[in-house]
Amino acid sequence: MDQVDAGQRRTPFGLTSACGLIVANMIGAGVFTTSGFSLVDLSREYVLLAWLIAGLIALCGAYSYGLLARSISESGGEYLFLSRRIHPGIGFLAGWVSLLQGFTGAIAFAAVTFEAYALPESFLPTWYRSGMLAIAAIVVFAGLHAAVLRKGVVTQNIVVGLKLALLGGFVGYAMFAFGQGRWPGWGAEGSSRFSWLALATSLVYISLSYSGFNAAVYISEEVSDPRRNVPRAMLISTVAVMVIYLALNFVFVYAPEPAAITGQKEIAALAAHAVGGPSADLLVRTAICLALLSSVSSMVIAGPRVYAKMAEDGVFPAWFRIGEQGGERVPARAIAFQAVLASLVVLFTTLRQLLEVLAFTLSVCAAFTVMCVFLPGNKHESAPAGEVRAGGIHRLLARILPAIYVVATLTFAALLVSRDFQASETWWYSPSLLGFLATIVSGGLLYGTLRSARKI
Repeated sequence: MDQVDAGQRRTPFGLTSACGLIVANMIGAGVFTTSGFSLVDLSREYVLLAWLIAGLIALCGAYSYGLLARSISESGGEYLFLSRRIHPGIGFLAGWVSLLQGFTGAIAFAAVTFEAYALPESFLPTWYRSGMLAIAAIVVFAGLHAAVLRKGVVTQNIVVGLKLALLGGFVGYAMFAFGQGRWPGWGAEGSSRFSWLALATSLVYISLSYSGFNAAVYISEEVSDPRRNVPRAMLISTVAVMVIYLALNFVFVYAPEPAAITGQKEIAALAAHAVGGPSADLLVRTAICLALLSSVSSMVIAGPRVYAKMAEDGVFPAWFRIGEQGGERVPARAIAFQAVLASLVVLFTTLRQLLEVLAFTLSVCAAFTVMCVFLPGNKHESAPAGEVRAGGIHRLLARILPAIYVVATLTFAALLVSRDFQASETWWYSPSLLGFLATIVSGGLLYGTLRSARKI
């Protein structure tokens, strides 16, 4: 894991650790819940098709981010790309979105969902207050990654390895049960429902389960040989997660009776119980908890690197800059600040509110970032935008795949807002859109204030 870059600086992330960070970001609660709701409007084979299509779209995104990471190999993600390609003010807004929603909100969402799976309401003691375990998880990982990053990365890799081992064990056991004829839903006649609108709507939520494929761009400077390993890590991890998702969802939708899982959020637990009883159910719940913990851990690592980069560029207070900690460069104060914000979000919001805003915000930011592939390079970069070393087919892919990702992602965002309008009694009310606009407006005002005060 420990590597040395061109500047002879030891880097905590090799290719394997970068892949682990991405996998941890991607595999969260979504894969264990989404298909149950999709079955309300789609037959089982179309639910699997939706997971495949969403995975291919995520691959287009991973390839597109890889093009940007190859030309700009610094940490910072969307903030960095938009600042360098378009304007520092646009980059500032992206960083502000990351601070308020992209990481802080996502950390809170993963932590609260972990608490819900780890502590079912029937097991809660009378003295327990909602959010205590979620906040404890945030604080533990913040302390770990702020103290010594290298040990935190090792812990991260162990948790991801355990998670993948449990999921692989479950799929293996389920396929053994299938060979024994112990899938009650396999011979059952499922629904034949299908519509293009239902497929598109399912893709909106399934695509959320693939978000996080770009996690490596937030820590590029800490990855050995970043121009090569960051793009490779995103592609390898996205392909691996797509295979895992298809295998899991094949079990989820075909193992239990269709009527037992349609519209149910705990489809993973129901499928596990159908093929292996309570012991398999416990195995899946354990895997879910590990998946969510690793998501919290990976985002605690990645998010503060954005704010540290902004501080380094002079658009955030110098207090957020990376400092020396245990012989390593760690944004300890940015990690602590984000942990406090995430804990406050846990206390004062609900899962539904978080999900509605995060889905739209992350889609729009990712789409606008990928659009940077089509813009010319500038003097701050060492290579042109979208540079590829091979010609021919690769140059063609460098135009087609980003375009597919942008169109698909903005379409999903529009569907989210459309759904909000249809569900609301007030035609103009959309929590997704209003949350995004509030973030952008507040960020614009802050940027203008700092600039007028000659802080930027």
